[in-house]
Amino acid sequence: MLRPAVVLALQLIAGVAMAGPVQVWETAGFENPESALFHTGSSAIYVSNVAGEATVKDGNGFISKVASDGTVTALRWVTGLDAPKGLAIADGKLYAADIDHLAEIDLATGKIIAKYAARDAKFLNDVAADAAGNVYVSDMATNTIWRLAEGKFEVWLQDAKLLNPNGLLIEGDRLIVAAWGPMDNSAATVRGFMLAVSLKDKTITPLGDTAPIGHLDGLEPARDGAYYVTDWMAGKLFRIAADGKATVLLPDLGQGAADIGIIPDQNLVLIPRMKDNKLTAFKFE
Repeated sequence: MLRPAVVLALQLIAGVAMAGPVQVWETAGFENPESALFHTGSSAIYVSNVAGEATVKDGNGFISKVASDGTVTALRWVTGLDAPKGLAIADGKLYAADIDHLAEIDLATGKIIAKYAARDAKFLNDVAADAAGNVYVSDMATNTIWRLAEGKFEVWLQDAKLLNPNGLLIEGDRLIVAAWGPMDNSAATVRGFMLAVSLKDKTITPLGDTAPIGHLDGLEPARDGAYYVTDWMAGKLFRIAADGKATVLLPDLGQGAADIGIIPDQNLVLIPRMKDNKLTAFKFE
């Protein structure tokens, strides 16, 4: 069983208020971890492992199960995947984006129940579920949002205005999107920003202004109505306000800071370090 390297926060021991995020624990031993998802019901963290190339169907991908203190309880809890990325939970099922399929997994057993094909999809990435149990999946390479509803997995929205959508978050009657930006030769200089998509009429609007932020990946809500968002290429964690203004919280995570999760009652942000094969937890005040 893998054990986390626990980093003691001296500010907490001394009873001194923290000026910024503090690393609480870090666990190594993953294989290109892409997404971390905390499930309150089981107090478990689920971590997707690409385990190789992100677009190759090699059967090497798997999902790990981790305790809330960073201890890996089952490294290969789910196997039989190719390159799993984003995760979401709905109606007792765990959903994983897997290149051009959406895998449905029984949370109680870790068994794959079904695989839903996304015809012509190239790079299924993040996953989010709404209150009704509908599951939304971004295809970053084709500017598409897929939706699983009543057993049918279909294109819900396809529009160049999505700017290569990566991170997804359901927020009331809208879908918040963290856009990667262009995936062509301009990628080094042209970056994405935050978008909001109406769940009612699919209208796409920028979240605040359209100032470029980064090659955005992971997306989770902060307590103050803002968002925690990673930049995969630059290895940064941002706080992005409701008006789209971005503040860097962690500037040097290293390239590969991917699809984050949160443990709300501890105010922990879980950051998969895809190129370092680590999962790191930071505490925020």
